[in-house]
Amino acid sequence: MLPPQVLLPAVVFALTALQALASNTFLAAVYEHAVILPDPIEEPVSPSHALALMNKNMDVLEGAIKEAAQQGAQIIVTPEDGIYGWRFTRESIYPYLEDIPDPVVNWIPCTDPSRFGPAPVQERLSCMARNNSIYVVANIGDKKPCDSSDPDCPSDGRYQYNTDVVFDTQGKLVARYHKYNLFRGETQFNYPKEPEAVTFETPFGKFGIFTCFDILFYEPAVVLVSKMQVDTVLFPTAWMNVLPFLTAIEFHSAWAMGMGVNLLSANTHNTSMAMTGSGLFTPEGPSAYHCDTATEEGRLLLAELSAHPRLSPTYPPAINWSLYATSIKKFPGENDTFSGAVRRDIFTFSELRHKDGNYTVCQGDLCCHLVYEMSNKRKDEVYVLGAFNGLHGSLIKYHWQICTLLKCPSTNLSTCGQPVETAQTKFEMFSLSGTFGTSYVFPEVLYSGVQLAPGEFEVLRDGRLKSKRGTSKPLITATLFGRLYEKDPPHPLR
Repeated sequence: MLPPQVLLPAVVFALTALQALASNTFLAAVYEHAVILPDPIEEPVSPSHALALMNKNMDVLEGAIKEAAQQGAQIIVTPEDGIYGWRFTRESIYPYLEDIPDPVVNWIPCTDPSRFGPAPVQERLSCMARNNSIYVVANIGDKKPCDSSDPDCPSDGRYQYNTDVVFDTQGKLVARYHKYNLFRGETQFNYPKEPEAVTFETPFGKFGIFTCFDILFYEPAVVLVSKMQVDTVLFPTAWMNVLPFLTAIEFHSAWAMGMGVNLLSANTHNTSMAMTGSGLFTPEGPSAYHCDTATEEGRLLLAELSAHPRLSPTYPPAINWSLYATSIKKFPGENDTFSGAVRRDIFTFSELRHKDGNYTVCQGDLCCHLVYEMSNKRKDEVYVLGAFNGLHGSLIKYHWQICTLLKCPSTNLSTCGQPVETAQTKFEMFSLSGTFGTSYVFPEVLYSGVQLAPGEFEVLRDGRLKSKRGTSKPLITATLFGRLYEKDPPHPLR
């Protein structure tokens, strides 16, 4: 028998080895929350009235957090606006805000709630994390006083920020992120003066965090992944689905694949505003996702993910997104095109007139190439190959390059680009590629009924988005969605 002084180090070493082995994966959860909204009034309510509403939402979130922890989840993400909703002016949201300190203060609100003044929301979130031994990610509002010594200080003497917080298993505040890219209508909040790249380490990987609209911009999204080398991005969102390219599950799954990281996406749920679609997405595709336009119910999702996806043997290889498309001759029929609008973006389209074929469509220096074969060519359904290369957005503009195989809502070509959720046509095969001017390209395949196609397509190293075999369900769109961040014009409000 080994003496105690030898046995103890051996036990410690064994436990460390087991912990290292276990940390190769982790169990993650996201909760899609049907938020209880306040009455749409412009005058501020009392702090007690505001807290009463927030407690109603936190009651629901606490139930989801307990269930996730009981199933072994180590971290859970809850949605943007998940605690108080979004029906606010700058003045009316003020009673819902708390002063959220920098995490360097080493604070556990659950055990020391009054250290930085009244913080009942942070206290309760901290206790949820501590009592259930789980990392809790939530979205709340931060307030910071300022005065005339700050030339940018708002006239009411305070900054208000859309803010994500993270509490660890002891309830300690370990991350605070101020949303940098506010969506239109978020006039209740201020833009931070500088972008924040917020990361934190856990026993199961390095995490970064940002919010909703941030995902479309270089800062902070690309900075976190490319420069900070996070393993997993935490993503509270209130995403309004927009077909054909920007439904939540579609784009968020594509973004995780294109960026090569895990994305834990928790969406608010409100069918009247087309808000639904949450998931746990990986570089290989979705591990779990949910999209529900029929009910007003929340949903908890869990999945086991790689803690360090870049080290995984199944991690996708680097892709040259324009290699194939720039190496081939242009296919015939590329001049038989017409223009159509996807929302306000004017695409160049070409109708797929035959059961199979090769097509090319160009717009500017972007040429999109398609090889396809339909299972059956229906007379009542029309598909097109489309290209868009330009700025998207009204006030805030950003540069897209898009190649898409797209179903039209009707046989009238003027409808091509308008939203459509159902289809009848299956494809024996498709191969889509483009002469992209960016390395940031996101591959999407969406089936009838707004369903993803996990495991049914692949992206080759030369940039081709290909079906592995015939599509198992009718196709709405197959898309390569590129972002030329360097061509974005300056932000008009900063």
